[in-house]
Amino acid sequence: MQLFAFGVNHQTAPLAVREQVVFHAESMAQALRDLVGRRPVKEAAIISTCNRTEIYCNTDAPHLTIDWLAGYHHLKPQQLAPYVYQLPQEQAVKHAFRVASGLDSMVLGEPQILGQFKDAVRTAEAAGTLGLLLNKLFQRTFSVAKTVRSETDIGASTVSMASAAVRLAERIYPSIAEQSLLFVGAGEMIDLCATHFAAHHPKRMTFANRTPERAQQLADRFLGRTVTLNDLPTQLALYDIVVCCTANPLPIIGKGLVESALKARKHRPMLMFDLAVPRDVEGEVARLDDVFLYTVDDLGKIAREGADVRQSAVSQAEVIIENQVTDFMHWLGNRELVPTIRALRDSAERSRRHEIERAQRRLGRGDDPLLVIEELSRALTNKFLHSPTHALNHASNEDREQLAAMLRRIHQIQRPE
Repeated sequence: MQLFAFGVNHQTAPLAVREQVVFHAESMAQALRDLVGRRPVKEAAIISTCNRTEIYCNTDAPHLTIDWLAGYHHLKPQQLAPYVYQLPQEQAVKHAFRVASGLDSMVLGEPQILGQFKDAVRTAEAAGTLGLLLNKLFQRTFSVAKTVRSETDIGASTVSMASAAVRLAERIYPSIAEQSLLFVGAGEMIDLCATHFAAHHPKRMTFANRTPERAQQLADRFLGRTVTLNDLPTQLALYDIVVCCTANPLPIIGKGLVESALKARKHRPMLMFDLAVPRDVEGEVARLDDVFLYTVDDLGKIAREGADVRQSAVSQAEVIIENQVTDFMHWLGNRELVPTIRALRDSAERSRRHEIERAQRRLGRGDDPLLVIEELSRALTNKFLHSPTHALNHASNEDREQLAAMLRRIHQIQRPE
């Protein structure tokens, strides 16, 4: 078995591809059990966010896991192949450390990914697919991310998706305070966006969600109101800015709905942020006049503006990560030697017990104890040295010197003059 990671992210795959391989929270545990149930995958954990879908596993057949990802989402492997990265062993370790530290995020240094990593671990634990190897990897990953954030300025002045949305709204509208806002969804991203927009005191803030209680909680916090998702056809026209981020597998705002809203608004401009993956707003909406539609990828480009100020922190973080990768790989290498060391000790123990039993029988017959001890020590010495001596005597000319050097190193013997 070996550590292996693969997936797609915002750097390798467009939004149209990423949204096809999303794992929703309610189906994640079943997906993990399905993957691990298909041998030879021993352990697995899945991280699925708007920017990436990554699978970390302990497997002997990495290629089969990629086929599983495609098949699970009813895709052909060749449809995903151009976008999938594959990271064996050390590369997988380094990637996990970089992702959790915010170095691989669309927004450099963003802190949410660490929480998403921890959620993935909790889900894998609950599903029973997290074993010794992945548990060790992720615990070290959390430690590395904490070190990077405490010893560098990687998170300093981080521009979030939420603040990028506000910045873009300010480019389109003279004053956010004069606009009405509709938030569709009630998760962390909606909470962050509402917090940033609320700081500008918009005219109205309304929340819609599949679970009305969640929407009401946000409305109470931000002194807003709620509507139901079924109310969207009649309510959408009332809002200048719409922020969507749900976990719905299909779009909830279609082109026809937006066209009707624009007609009711007499074609006053509407700004829409679709931060969901899969998308909540049909892509065709972007072609309509009087609509400014921005996806999570569009906001990511804005959020990356000015990232150069954190490049020195990135360099420091990379050094920390490289050192930690070396340390983890050393642990992994030692772990892989455990079966060999155990077998070596078992062999020595069998020889020891055999000779002890022989010595006890001789002592029972009344043999001289000193002679028995002498014979015992000689027999053990011969047994322990038989295998290396035999290997050295039968080694080929090319291997003999290398084997001799290794034996001198193991037994701390000086090379004869």
